Amino acid sequence: MASMLFSNDQIMWETKCRQEDMQQRALENERRAIDDTRRAVDEKAQQLKSLSHQSALIAGFCMILLVEIQIPDDLHPALLISFGITTALVVSLMLISMLTSTFLLVSILRYDTVGRAIPFKRFWATRCESDWKFALKCFVFGVPLFCLVLAQIGWVKLWNYDETAWIWASSCISIIAILTIMVYLLHTDRKWRDWLLASDTNLVNREA
Repeated sequence: MASMLFSNDQIMWETKCRQEDMQQRALENERRAIDDTRRAVDEKAQQLKSLSHQSALIAGFCMILLVEIQIPDDLHPALLISFGITTALVVSLMLISMLTSTFLLVSILRYDTVGRAIPFKRFWATRCESDWKFALKCFVFGVPLFCLVLAQIGWVKLWNYDETAWIWASSCISIIAILTIMVYLLHTDRKWRDWLLASDTNLVNREA
C-alpha cells in the first residue's frame, strides 16, 4: 500500500515537473520570438534611417544651391532651363525618398513586438516592402541627377568670368561629374542595386 502511494506521488511529481518544464520552455520560446522580432524591427529601422538621412542631405544641398546661387542675367535660356529642371528633379526625388522612409520608419516602430497580430516578416512584405523599394529607387535615380547638377554648376556660376578660364574650369567640373556618374552606374549601382531591391525571401533562397 505504501509503495503504491509512493508510486502515485512520484508520478504526480513527475507530471507536475513536466508541466512546469513545458511552461518554462513556452515562456523562453515567447521571449526568443519577441527578441527576434525586435531585432528585425531595429534592422529595418536602421536601413530606413540611413536612406532618409542621405536623401535629406542631398535634397537640402540642392535646395540651398537653387536658392543661394547667383544666376547671371544673360545666362543662356537652355542652360537655365536645364539647370532648373535637373535641380528640381533631384530635390523632388530625394524628398519623396525621405518622406517615404520616414513614414515607413514610424510605421514599423508602431508594430507590436509582443502581441504580434501578424508576423513582422509578413507585415513588412505586405505593407512596407513595396514602399521601401520605391523610396530606394527614387534615391538611386536621384544620385546621377545630383551629379548632373554638379556638372552644370560651373557653367552657371562662372558664366561672366573670362571666357577661356570659364570654359576650362567648367569643363573640368563637368568631366569630374560625368566620371563620377560613370563609376556610380557601372560599379556601385550595377553591383548593389539588385541586391538591395531584392525581397528578404529571395535573399534567403539565394543563400540556401
